Amino acid sequence: MAIAKAERLMNLALCLLGTRRPLSKRELRGSIEAYMEAGNDESFNRMFERDKDDLRELGLVIETVENLEGETGYLARRDSNRLPPVSLDAEEAAALGLAAKVWQQARLAGAASGALQKLRAGGMPEAEDAYGSQGSAIEPRIPVHETAFEPLMLACRDRRPVVFDYRKSTAARPETRQVEPWALECWRGHWYLAGYDRDRGAERVFRLSRITGKVRSRAAKYTAEVPDVVTVRETVAGWAGEGGDRSALIRLRAGAGYPLRARATAVREGADGWDELEIPYGHGLDAWLVEFGPDVVVVGPSDLRADVVDRLRAVAGA
Repeated sequence: MAIAKAERLMNLALCLLGTRRPLSKRELRGSIEAYMEAGNDESFNRMFERDKDDLRELGLVIETVENLEGETGYLARRDSNRLPPVSLDAEEAAALGLAAKVWQQARLAGAASGALQKLRAGGMPEAEDAYGSQGSAIEPRIPVHETAFEPLMLACRDRRPVVFDYRKSTAARPETRQVEPWALECWRGHWYLAGYDRDRGAERVFRLSRITGKVRSRAAKYTAEVPDVVTVRETVAGWAGEGGDRSALIRLRAGAGYPLRARATAVREGADGWDELEIPYGHGLDAWLVEFGPDVVVVGPSDLRADVVDRLRAVAGA
C-alpha cells in the first residue's frame, strides 16, 4: 500500500511539474494509472484531494487555475518549486544538523529530518560532526512526552482556538479552558503554552503536563490581537519567583527538591535530615513550593508561609 501511494504521488508530481498549462482533474485521471482504476468519480476525487494535500505538505507548490472555459486546472511551475542556491559553510551545516538532533525524541523529528534532506538536495554540504556529538556523553534533546504538544503546536501555527481541560497546581479537579494559543516554549524541562484565555479575558500561561484529556480545536477566528513578542519564559520565571527582590527561608528534606537547590542563594546543611535554603521570593513562589509537598516547610516570611498553607488546605479540602 505504501509503495503504491508513493508511486501515485510521484506520478502526480511529474505530471504537474511537466506541463506548461494547467491540467484538469479529467486529464489527470486519464494520465495516471492508479486514478484510472478508481471505482467511481467520488473515489477518484477523494484520492486526488488527499494526494494533492500530501504533495503540498511535502513542499510542492501547486497552483489552481481556472481556464477560459471555467474548468479548474492544476500545475506546479518549476520556478516556484526550485530551491535557491544554498550557501552554507561546514560549520553552519553542522549547526543545522545539531539543531535537527534536538527533535529526535519529539514529534517534529520527521519534519526536521525532511528539512535537512531538502537542504542537502539543494547543495548544502554534508558536514562533519564539528560538535563531537557522535559518541559524546551529552546529546542535545528536547523531550516532548505530553500528548497535548502536537495539537497545540498545530493550533499555534494555524491560529486556531482550542478547548482543553486544565488542572491547576492547587486544584483537585480540572476546569475547561477556551484559549487562543500564541506560542509554545520549553523552560527547565517543562513545556508551556501562552495564549489568550477567553473566559478570563486575559493572557495566560499553561503548563502542558497539567492538561488532561484531548485538545479540541475550534474553527473560529481569534478575538484578541497576538502580540509581536510572547514572553513565555519570562512569565513562568516570574511566577516561579525568579528575579524576586526578597528572600525566603525554607527547610528542605535532604536529597529532595533539586530545582530549589539550584536556585538557592545560600544552603545550610542540617543534621536532622533537613537543610535550610534561602531562595529569591517573587510572585508565584507559593504555587511552586506546593508542588514539592511534604519535602518543603516554609520558615519565612510569614505571608509566604500563609499562602502555602492556604493552597495546601485548598487541595486537601477539594
